Amino acid sequence: MKKKKTSLSSRLNVMVAVCLIPLLVIAFYLIIMLYRFSERYDETVQNITTANEYNLDLKEQVDYTMYIIVVNSERADELVDTAAPQLLITQAQEDFKRLYDNAGASYAKNNLQRILKSLQSLETSVAEIKQDATVTGNYDRNLERLDLDIRVQTELIQDQIQEYIYHEASDLEALREGIRRDVTTAIEITIACILIILVSTLLLSRKISHNLTKGIDQLRMVTRKAGHGDFAVRASLEDGDEELEELADGFNQMVERIGNLVEDIQVEQLNLRTTEQKLLQAQINPHFLYNTLDAIIWLAEAGEKEQVIMMVTALSDFFRTTLSKGRDYITVEEEESHIRSYLQIQQFRYQDILEYEIDIPKEMHEYQILKLTLQPLVENALYHGIKNKRGMGHIRVSGHIDSGYLVFLVTDNGLGMTPEKLAEVQEEMNSDHLDERNTDPSGFGLYNVVQRIKLNYGPQYGIWISSTYGEGTEARVEIPAIKK
Repeated sequence: MKKKKTSLSSRLNVMVAVCLIPLLVIAFYLIIMLYRFSERYDETVQNITTANEYNLDLKEQVDYTMYIIVVNSERADELVDTAAPQLLITQAQEDFKRLYDNAGASYAKNNLQRILKSLQSLETSVAEIKQDATVTGNYDRNLERLDLDIRVQTELIQDQIQEYIYHEASDLEALREGIRRDVTTAIEITIACILIILVSTLLLSRKISHNLTKGIDQLRMVTRKAGHGDFAVRASLEDGDEELEELADGFNQMVERIGNLVEDIQVEQLNLRTTEQKLLQAQINPHFLYNTLDAIIWLAEAGEKEQVIMMVTALSDFFRTTLSKGRDYITVEEEESHIRSYLQIQQFRYQDILEYEIDIPKEMHEYQILKLTLQPLVENALYHGIKNKRGMGHIRVSGHIDSGYLVFLVTDNGLGMTPEKLAEVQEEMNSDHLDERNTDPSGFGLYNVVQRIKLNYGPQYGIWISSTYGEGTEARVEIPAIKK
């Protein structure tokens, strides 16, 4: 079963998650802890503040007000109407009842419950004394009750409030100690998590880096081999990331295509050289050379010195251009000189049946042309057109530039070809492979020229043949216009 590949982005996402998630958890924990401590601290401080207000004011106000009520009978009615002690006690009962409802600790509830009971008793005593204050003859009794009931109870309530404040303050100190412990714990947990995150990140980053560098090293190694010409090499990443595997697959496809292209180019170059050799061998035709040399000997024996010079010069120019010092490309001017030398030689042999005309404008002379492009067409026009008809034959070679193309026309008024023969020649000329044993020599020569043009310029260039039986043949050559 093939192991599922993991992408580099997913590995990086895992590493980011390993770093961020614990940090977010720690931050969330610290925020909650801080909020909880702050809430508890504010609540305790508020409780102490509320209790402390009554610790300072309750006893003093109640004792003073009740004393005035007892000793000053003239103001008794006024103070009774205002009911100041009852209002203060009622407000205290409400505040301590709220503290009791919100208290969580048992000791706090017990303290507050005692305070509430004491306030209830104080409220009863105050009401009784105020009621008796308006009765004449109860002054001594009211003073005694003021000392025994009111002042003792307010003293007791004050002690109870102070006890509550003391316990709340102790709880605040305990809270502070708890906060310190929790903060210490949080720091230890944070340090431990950070260490774990660092170790995990280090391990993950090393693993990611190892896989990445390992894959890159393998790709670098196979790339170096491919750069040295070994196109059979292939990259294999068994444990690599998904992205590296895609790079390896792309590299393998690229190397395979390059290898195929190199092989194709080698085959094309081999075919091109083979075609050039065959075409060159066709140009250095023994019969053509023998006949030309025989003609020169005959002219020499006849004393035709100027004709001999002309023939030797033409033959020399012909083979000089044919060889061209190994060059594949020559100028149009050199190609024109080549076919002119050839026609001069052949006209001496076939002067009764051959006339020729070369009409190539001078502005085309500086352009490049693949050597031995036009001469084989002229040779076909002579041997397969002019020689097979009666009477004088005419060969015309012309050229012009058309939209970035060099266009050459080799026209003869020879025998021409039937539609069937023309189709056969065109098929042989444009076929991918030619059987030389069963092919007409004219088709073989055209095939070599066409193959050389396509291999050197591209498949869109070549030779197009048109012919009418009994009227003649025209060969049209199209190649790109490239200056030397």
